[in-house]
Amino acid sequence: MNAPATSLGGPESGPPAPPDPSGPAATRSAADEVPRYAPEWLRLREPADAEARATGLLDPLRARLADRAVSGGDLVIHDLGCGTGSMGRWLAPRLDGAQHWVLHDRDPYLLHFATAQAPRETADGSPVGVTTQRGDIGRLTADALAGASLVTASALLDVLTGEETDRLAAACADARVPALLTLSVVGRVDLTPADPLDTEIGEAFNAHQRRAGRLGPEAVTAACEAFGRHGVSVRAHPSPWRLGPDRAELTEQWLRGWVGAAVEQVPALAARAEPYLRARLESLAAGELRVLVHHSDLLALPREDGGAP
Repeated sequence: MNAPATSLGGPESGPPAPPDPSGPAATRSAADEVPRYAPEWLRLREPADAEARATGLLDPLRARLADRAVSGGDLVIHDLGCGTGSMGRWLAPRLDGAQHWVLHDRDPYLLHFATAQAPRETADGSPVGVTTQRGDIGRLTADALAGASLVTASALLDVLTGEETDRLAAACADARVPALLTLSVVGRVDLTPADPLDTEIGEAFNAHQRRAGRLGPEAVTAACEAFGRHGVSVRAHPSPWRLGPDRAELTEQWLRGWVGAAVEQVPALAARAEPYLRARLESLAAGELRVLVHHSDLLALPREDGGAP
């Protein structure tokens, strides 16, 4: 993932996720065993997420939504694994017309934050309404998307299994609802200056991402294939995080989580990882470290009424 707290708003509405390897570990509610991701981590990463998301996918999305808007009524947007609602804060002001956001998450604590911090206006000054739905996106169906105009998610695909990804693609295809799925990791991290241990740490981290059958760095490819099987056209665009001294706190938290997950996956790395992490943090403090965490954004456009996507 790009960050631990499901990666952004990630798996809060999906299957329980492991502690996010790029951020603070999740805790659980003793009452219902729902994973809880720290709002502080989601707040910390939100500016980097906003800068990274692929704005080049917005024009084709606007064109598709404009066709739907002709019939009148609000755009109805389902945000899966919404976390504290950063996707809505980013996207709502970039789309015209009145919008109603349905925020999905497993964690009622995060749903509270997402509702309280929801955007109030769209790009043209129209109002934004919000409702919440606590549940598991692993069981999402086309019926649940009836009347929807768009499905969104951030940092979610990499914590899903192949079966769950196929179910998501089928639901969107059957409901003929487009999907904007952002910030999925692709298994590549570039650090400058380079270190001989970078590759080994990265490979161990990627293996950690694949635990319990999750797609991890194969998520983007698997999602493109799943949507394709259901007759959905998919456009992909890079959306890398750019970390360094200007985002020192986020970079430090990401780095600690990245190395920590690698060591959890391959304990034999521990003796070398400790001095490696220390040196990396010193490089960051000296203003020298730069990190490119590669992600990809996907725009899935189902065929409408049997026509072209």
